[in-house]
Amino acid sequence: MEMSAQDFRTFKGQRTVVGLWAQQCAHYGARVCHREKKLGIWQEYSWTDYYQTARQIGLALMDLGVGHGEVVLILSEDRREWLYADLAAAAIGAIPSGVYTTDSAKQLAYLANDSGARVLFVENDEQLDKWLEARETMPGVEHVIVLDRDGLATFAHPQVMFYDDLLARGAAAQNPQRFEEALQKVQPEDGRMMIYTSGTTGPPKGAVISHRNVIYQYVAGQGVFDMKDTDEQLCFLPLCHVLERLVSVDLPIAHGSTVNFAESPETVFDNMREVSPDTFVGVPRIWEKIYSRVMILRSEAGWLGGKVFDWALSVGARRAANDSPSPLLRLQFALAQVTVLNNLRRMLGLANCRRAGTGGAPSSPDLIRWYHAIGVPMIEAFGMTETTALATINPVGANRVGTAGRALPGTEIKIGEGGELMMRGPGIFAGYWNKPDKTAETLTPDGWLLSGDVARIDEDGYMSITGRIKDIIITAGGKNITPAEIENKLKFSPYISDAVVIGDRRKYLTCLIMIDQENVEKFAQDRAVPFSDFGSLTRAPQVRDLIGGIVAETNRDFAQVEQIKDFRLIDILLTAEDEELTPTMKLKRSYVNERHAALINQMY
Repeated sequence: MEMSAQDFRTFKGQRTVVGLWAQQCAHYGARVCHREKKLGIWQEYSWTDYYQTARQIGLALMDLGVGHGEVVLILSEDRREWLYADLAAAAIGAIPSGVYTTDSAKQLAYLANDSGARVLFVENDEQLDKWLEARETMPGVEHVIVLDRDGLATFAHPQVMFYDDLLARGAAAQNPQRFEEALQKVQPEDGRMMIYTSGTTGPPKGAVISHRNVIYQYVAGQGVFDMKDTDEQLCFLPLCHVLERLVSVDLPIAHGSTVNFAESPETVFDNMREVSPDTFVGVPRIWEKIYSRVMILRSEAGWLGGKVFDWALSVGARRAANDSPSPLLRLQFALAQVTVLNNLRRMLGLANCRRAGTGGAPSSPDLIRWYHAIGVPMIEAFGMTETTALATINPVGANRVGTAGRALPGTEIKIGEGGELMMRGPGIFAGYWNKPDKTAETLTPDGWLLSGDVARIDEDGYMSITGRIKDIIITAGGKNITPAEIENKLKFSPYISDAVVIGDRRKYLTCLIMIDQENVEKFAQDRAVPFSDFGSLTRAPQVRDLIGGIVAETNRDFAQVEQIKDFRLIDILLTAEDEELTPTMKLKRSYVNERHAALINQMY
């Protein structure tokens, strides 16, 4: 049934995220809302804690002069205080905006000056140092609130306030009803959040996401997200990222689920086993890492263990591809579950996962099929910051592997000039902060968003992303090649962390490859390959032969002009602090091409 624009304007009787949040906090009360670890023990916090703490922060912010439509910056790793500050700012009509903890002092200054923020939350002494280093270049920041006192017992600065002092200031507010009055004045068109773009094609731009945009996601996704108020979730991607913000902040508000905060990026897999989330959404790198770990374990299982694992996986793959299994297949699958698959899912922390999602970049269809084979229903979706995270998604019951699904109800998609995906609907952002010229470059006068992605749409409306327009390689022979499919095939190997295909205006394709440190180190140790550090590991002939074999195997799936003729291994171990990697661990093509130009030239 067609839905009108009016159908997307309210959810559970509310027109704004903060109105719904206040309603849900009152409804769930003492029920657990968040968990996070303290001294190795999971601590629980209720919906009442959520509301009352955010209320105190909101009152304190108002006392500091924060007004309607003003940006508040949050520079912190994922933690419950992030959410309290986020909702506090949004509830008084301000616009919360996250800053990546990997950003430099110079980058923080840019965001502070661009947004005009007067209040900055920082997590700890490390993040405070960035403000101290660059404070003279961001004179607009008047108040800095530090969440964690550790290491700052004797620190004092007239512009710096600690989190507990901020709460005390809010608790002592003269007119506490100001918070509820401000909350009720928030309108659907007001900014719910501002998400800064990555800045790979110029200075970062602040995309303003309205309350109406998020309410649309609630309504349009009701039949797709399959979330319940008994669900346990794990929050681990940076909350600055629009996908994690939707999944771990706004959707739990809508559906009443419990959010558990991972201790750190390094403990995600341990925390997954502890939480065993009911739903889990990750970027391709996370899913690739889990897969590669399992395949390494399989290689250690011995001849018989390996054979049993392979048999169980083949049975799982046949069962996943068959809606009407024969009695024999059902019996085989039951045996595969008992002997291998149930234990495997428990080991991964996916025993309770009834729906896994992947997004942020295209995933290899082979990877998605592998998860289906082990009994984890994985769906791929597509979206951008400018579409409030999601625009298309695969329904669990109608999943078409190799596509990013169909448009959400109320969203239109079409293919424009040069194969570019265009989208229009209630989820499209309000525009870039103070950049009408950049907004006009992205949004057409009749409301179509230009995605910058090359895509195709099949006869049933399923959309597939084939690459970025700016990443299209035009060979010297005039052949247009989108490298994403080749790169994803390479990354399906447990030994390859990332890959960048090169070849624009050149005679043939080459590739820069980042190896998976953990798995390649084990490969080398098992074969007594000498190495002293990561650089020497990449130079070992046996490692080059290993990767060369994977490249040759990948080439068999592609036409001659699409095959990789040579490759080089990046000999430095990259982290999220490096400019070549995004915070979600994707290689930035432009930075890689520039920094490793000498390696590239060797191949030509």
